[in-house]
Amino acid sequence: MTEAPDPAGTARGAEDVKDGEDNEAVEGAEGTAEDPVLSDLDSGVLRLTLNRPDRLNAWTPAMADRLSALLRAADHDPQVRAVLITGAGRAFCAGADMAALSAISGREVRVDGRALALPAELRKPVIAALNGPAAGVGLVLALFADVRFAAADAKLTTSFSMRGLSAEYGAAWLLPRLVGRGRALDLLLSSRVVLGEEAARIGLVDFACPREDVVVDALDYARTLAASCSPWSMAVIKRQVLRAAQSDFATAADEAADLMAESFAGPDFAEGVGSYLDKRPPRFPGLPPRG
Repeated sequence: MTEAPDPAGTARGAEDVKDGEDNEAVEGAEGTAEDPVLSDLDSGVLRLTLNRPDRLNAWTPAMADRLSALLRAADHDPQVRAVLITGAGRAFCAGADMAALSAISGREVRVDGRALALPAELRKPVIAALNGPAAGVGLVLALFADVRFAAADAKLTTSFSMRGLSAEYGAAWLLPRLVGRGRALDLLLSSRVVLGEEAARIGLVDFACPREDVVVDALDYARTLAASCSPWSMAVIKRQVLRAAQSDFATAADEAADLMAESFAGPDFAEGVGSYLDKRPPRFPGLPPRG
């Protein structure tokens, strides 16, 4: 039987994930304030690094705009076969920058509620490597990735209820689909801190790794997708899963039958079977730019 979380422990844990505050020196930090997201393409994997390590990669409008632009460009680039998102320094993203939140306190400000869903809407697989704390908007960003790796000791929290906020950016839609209604309400109502190990047990993330291995393991996973899996197949599967979440079984099964017929006639199926029979790595073509 799972023990109920200790409210006092929950409060202390939430304070440990301070939104955009880091008093420790960050080793290996690169980039400047003009580069809120770093980009590096290697072996078909585009690595995007949230780059405000001195502020635990706290979320800002500039970071949001830059990440969105890089993700959209990746979807058009045939050389990009998988995307990995992680954070510089010792955090993934500790939520919205508190200075920015303070500036809008007391005013009614409208935002694009679908802004963080872009990773799920891309044709390419998006992997999140939570190398450290993820809170609020930072956690929701990771949840919209297709596959999530987390450091076993990473502190994750929705944080919204402790900031007087609603469940932002589609979190109320997404969380129940990942962890079930009861756990989703637990995480949203309490804003309690979940460590990476528990997050993997309840389905909030897919893999929990030692902190020193999390980015390496996530990159290895992304490189395997890039080298071995059909970009066409991955794009179609992502679309199927997203649509199936809002349709019935008959509709999903009928769509699958149509797509199977299309795939049998396509070049990726011929290459997939041919490479297996020839005992060689597949040579799948990249996706063309969106029309």
